[in-house]
Amino acid sequence: MKHPVTVTSMLIVLFLAAQIIGLSLLSLNITAVTEIDGSRVVEHATTALGDRPAIGGAMSLLYLVIGVAIGTSLVLLMIKYRFFGVWKAWFLLAIWISLTVALGVVLPTILAAMIGLLCALWKVYRPNPIIHNLVEVFMYAGLAVMLVPLFSIGWAILMLLIISIYDVVAVWQSKHMVVMAEAQTKSNLFAGLYIPKRSSDQLREPSHPQASAVLADKNYETKGSRSSSAILGGGDIAFPLLFSGVVMDWLIISGSDTIVALYATMIVSVSATLALALLFAFAKKDRYYPAMPFLSAGCLLGLGIIYFVV
Repeated sequence: MKHPVTVTSMLIVLFLAAQIIGLSLLSLNITAVTEIDGSRVVEHATTALGDRPAIGGAMSLLYLVIGVAIGTSLVLLMIKYRFFGVWKAWFLLAIWISLTVALGVVLPTILAAMIGLLCALWKVYRPNPIIHNLVEVFMYAGLAVMLVPLFSIGWAILMLLIISIYDVVAVWQSKHMVVMAEAQTKSNLFAGLYIPKRSSDQLREPSHPQASAVLADKNYETKGSRSSSAILGGGDIAFPLLFSGVVMDWLIISGSDTIVALYATMIVSVSATLALALLFAFAKKDRYYPAMPFLSAGCLLGLGIIYFVV
């Protein structure tokens, strides 16, 4: 097992919590289900930041892939040239935006923005494991609220396949994901879940920060035992949630009630969680693993169960 049982259990519980909270907020973001030319259409409320991009189909996937490519390139450049101040500001802005969108589903926009900013500042400048993970559990819901309505089920499946292949290449071939993961570990600014392995470990800002994780596209499973902490990359939380949200919309379009679709979609979340648990159970210490292929397999298994059984 890659981590102690307690640490592994906490990562798994937090991962599942992020999936369930994200799906719940997505269901609350649905305003109506209408019929256009005999087909059901799921309508989502405008986000706290305004309207979503007016794109769909292949353009949605291209939009996401280009975003991941640009974000990864910028992060690597900031690591190389040590633009750590810019990185920290970008990290804070990303957290603020994501939390504002997520909280904006249930709160007035101004209040959501104020709470989002407070949490972002706390997470970046006065970090500790509790506030760090609490923010992480909620912030990926904001990404899902923004992106889920842009995808159909077919393109979401293709998204998982592309991201999984990219993850394998980035971790085991080019290894640039390892570079980013180690940089964010040194900086104590993680885009993902963080669990200390020792009670004395705390997320603290180093006096000479090395780098920080900014985007939610870190499809990197976890740091090995060389570190006193265990992390799960933000992309490993965001992409399964994005896929699950698309599955929920697909079920509603297929005729399911919103509440029924919400609970049925949790099969995907549970299946992905079990896949993550198996990865943690069989992974070896001091080795890096791309988590997305395993999580994608779990997501697709959950979709298969819904399609053939539910």
